[in-house]
Amino acid sequence: MSKFLLSVHVLAAVLAVGPVAVAASMFPAAVRKGDVKVATMLHRICRVYAYAAIAVPVFGFGVAGTMHVMGDPWLLTSIGLTAVAAAVLALLVLPRQKRFLAAESTSDKLGRLAMVTGVFNLLWAAVTVLMIVRPGSSTGA
Repeated sequence: MSKFLLSVHVLAAVLAVGPVAVAASMFPAAVRKGDVKVATMLHRICRVYAYAAIAVPVFGFGVAGTMHVMGDPWLLTSIGLTAVAAAVLALLVLPRQKRFLAAESTSDKLGRLAMVTGVFNLLWAAVTVLMIVRPGSSTGA
């Protein structure tokens, strides 16, 4: 069962979080170019895939339960970073993208959006490294 849950967890991360990270990173460039159609599509990708990305922690908890690692510090750190990344996306990235699309933000705030998007992506990179390295793991990875 743990192999199935791990497979779904990893697939959800790749297929849901990956598109959000890429689309969110491309959004500021589309706005700079004045390509509203592309920016709108990128924002929609971020919104829709953000909901799909909820599967990542859901199946992650399942994997952690079957592996009996729920109290491990690396996992607790990953859970915390995932929660922060979700908050950054929901409270900072998506609302700022929406304001740009509604022409309520000026181009001087585009750098802030790009920075916040970078923070979101760095958080996910840190979570990914923790999931692979798993300090104290007996796998040798």
